[in-house]
Amino acid sequence: MEPDARTQYLKVHPKTILNRVDSPDIGMGWSMNPYQGCEHGCIYCYARNTHNYWGYSAGLDFEQKILVKEDAPRLLEEQLKKKNWQPEPIMLSGNTDCYQPIERELEITREILKVLWKYRHPVGIITKNSLILRDLDILKPMAEKQLVRTSISVTTLDESLRHQLEPRTASVHSRLKTIQTLAENGIPVNVMLAPIIPGLNDHEIMKMAETVAGLGAMSIAYTLVRLNGDVAELFEDWIRRNLPDRAERVLNRIRDCHSGQLNDSRFGTRMRGEGQIADIVAQQIKLARQKYFVDRAKPEYDLTLFEQARNPQLKLF
Repeated sequence: MEPDARTQYLKVHPKTILNRVDSPDIGMGWSMNPYQGCEHGCIYCYARNTHNYWGYSAGLDFEQKILVKEDAPRLLEEQLKKKNWQPEPIMLSGNTDCYQPIERELEITREILKVLWKYRHPVGIITKNSLILRDLDILKPMAEKQLVRTSISVTTLDESLRHQLEPRTASVHSRLKTIQTLAENGIPVNVMLAPIIPGLNDHEIMKMAETVAGLGAMSIAYTLVRLNGDVAELFEDWIRRNLPDRAERVLNRIRDCHSGQLNDSRFGTRMRGEGQIADIVAQQIKLARQKYFVDRAKPEYDLTLFEQARNPQLKLF
C-alpha cells in the first residue's frame, strides 16, 4: 500500500449473508463474510480476485476499499430463525479476515458471534489477527458446548518475511501468543500453515509444526500457494522487486506444483498441488502430524443444542 493511501470503508447491503460452500476442498457447508476486501495486504491472497465482482481491482483496491456489511448479524439471525434451517457449521470467513483492523471499531464479527451463541449454533473461525482474543468471553462458553473451532494462519516464523508477505497482519510473536492463549482457554485451535510457497517458506514446515504444537494447537493443516487470476501478476511483480535473487526459482517451483502454471482451479489438486515438490511438502506435513500431533483430536461439533435454543418451550418436554 502506498504510504499516503487512505482506506475507504464502503457500506453495502446484501439481501443474504450466508454462502453455500460447494467446493469439496472445504470442510464446512456455509461461509459468511462480514467484510469484502482486506487491509492485511497479503500479496498471495486468492480472495483478491473476488473484488473484481464489485467493480474494484485485485491490487490496491482490495486493500483500500473495504466493503462493510453492517446488517450481517441481523441477516444471520433471520436465517437461523427460519423453520427449515438445519444447524451446520458456518465458516468465518470464506474470503477475507473477519478480524481485520476495522473490526476493532465496528465489532460486526463480535455481534455475529453473539447471535451464534444465542442460538447455540456451531461456527469455525479462521484469522491471522490477535483481535480474536477480544471475544474470549463468547468463545469460551461456546467451546465448553463444543460449538466453536478456531484456526490461526501461520505462514512463517521469520518476522522479516512475514512483514514482506503480509504487511498489516499480526506479528509472528503476536500470532503465536494468540494460539497459546486460545489453547489455554480451552478453545480448540488448528493452525493453518498457509500458504506453503516452495522456495520461500517450505523449509520451515517442521519447525512451525513443532512450535505451534508446543503452544497447544490441536492440529495443523496446509495449502500450497496457487496464483489465480490477477494474483499471479501481482505476486510476480512483488517477488521480482522484493526478492529478485529468488524470484525465478520460486516461480518455477510454484509452476512445478501446478502442471506448469502459476494458477490452478482443479478441485482436489488446487490446494495441494501435484508432482515431486508437492509430494515432499505433503510428506513433511504427514511426518509433522505423526511427530507432534499424534495424540490430539479436534472435538466434534454439537449440533443438538440449536433446536432447543431456537424453541425454548421444548425444555418443557
